[in-house]
Amino acid sequence: MRTRAARNQRRLDSGEITSPKDLENLQSELVSLGRRQDDLETVVLEIMERNEAAAERAKELGAAVAGLEDKLTEAVGRRDAALREIDQEAEQVRGRRAEAAGGIPDPLLKLYDRLRRQYGGVGAARLHQKRCEGCRQELALTELNEVRQAPADAVLRCGNCSRILVRTPESGL
Repeated sequence: MRTRAARNQRRLDSGEITSPKDLENLQSELVSLGRRQDDLETVVLEIMERNEAAAERAKELGAAVAGLEDKLTEAVGRRDAALREIDQEAEQVRGRRAEAAGGIPDPLLKLYDRLRRQYGGVGAARLHQKRCEGCRQELALTELNEVRQAPADAVLRCGNCSRILVRTPESGL
């Protein structure tokens, strides 16, 4: 556009255009090119300002990302430490369970494991004040009488949830 305006200005200054109509057209084109150039320069300035603002925002966001990455690294470290601790504790619990399960007859242990899987980790429940702590239901009178009359080493199950009932002094019998 500048090249065209300069060329038109040279033609105008050289005096080679003699027709008033051509002269008027050339001057009008120069004015139009000047306005167009001003408009384009304004657009370029706006784009440059927006580019600077975007670059500044990108810099701010880059700093925020770096801060978040640091926090993420720290959180992952804490998570990994907690997982190691949980794994150690789980191993200790498995060891204690294996030790405790050593004296339990194999069929009873298999029943307990099956019930535990079925009921979300709780295969046996305490009988407390005539209530199964597994399903939180009070045993019916006939069930309570059966529990009272059963030998101390008998394996009893809840009539509501089928879990193994563990009798204690607080059973309410």
